[in-house]
Amino acid sequence: MQLVVGRVGRAHGIKGEVTVEVRTDEPELRLGPGAVLATEPAQAGPLRIETGRVHSGRLLLRFEGVRDRTGAEALRNVLLIAEVDPEELPEDPEEFYDHQLMDLDVVLADGTEVGRITEISHLPSQDLFIVERPDGSEVMIPFVAEIVTEIDLEEQRAVIDPPPGLIDDRAEIASSRDDSAGEGASGGEGTSGGDDASGKDGG
Repeated sequence: MQLVVGRVGRAHGIKGEVTVEVRTDEPELRLGPGAVLATEPAQAGPLRIETGRVHSGRLLLRFEGVRDRTGAEALRNVLLIAEVDPEELPEDPEEFYDHQLMDLDVVLADGTEVGRITEISHLPSQDLFIVERPDGSEVMIPFVAEIVTEIDLEEQRAVIDPPPGLIDDRAEIASSRDDSAGEGASGGEGTSGGDDASGKDGG
């Protein structure tokens, strides 16, 4: 399975180094010297990492065959892609690969359906779940412990405790449908019910 682990940024200096926006929790493994990465667009690669170092909080890489600033600038915005065994799991049990999170059901603590994760957006400050609601609209959920309280891969669901205003404007529409079926929908603090999560094709 292929996972995006970084995006090439600006050239640094005149000897072919580039800054890299890291998109993996394991940069020392995925972006270490000797690693060979596929690219998007494909014609830019594959790229073998020759050296890597951290400078002013940024990861700097030099790729084999890239020796000057012109070559480094030509790689700007190229996505770096690693081949990962789909059975492999991160070392930290609190971390997840994107493919593990895609298509999970998103529910409130009381089991109220919010939607389904269709995309994970990696921003410099935090990661975001892009969640498709039952009505086809989308809502963005920050992937932080205060909001995403549980990831249950066996039940294929993510339990959230959203702050006021994060999903309220959309949830009222869903809750009115739930009320007609005899279920109140509120962002309650009760224990989660696992009945909604069922067989997914799962990535």
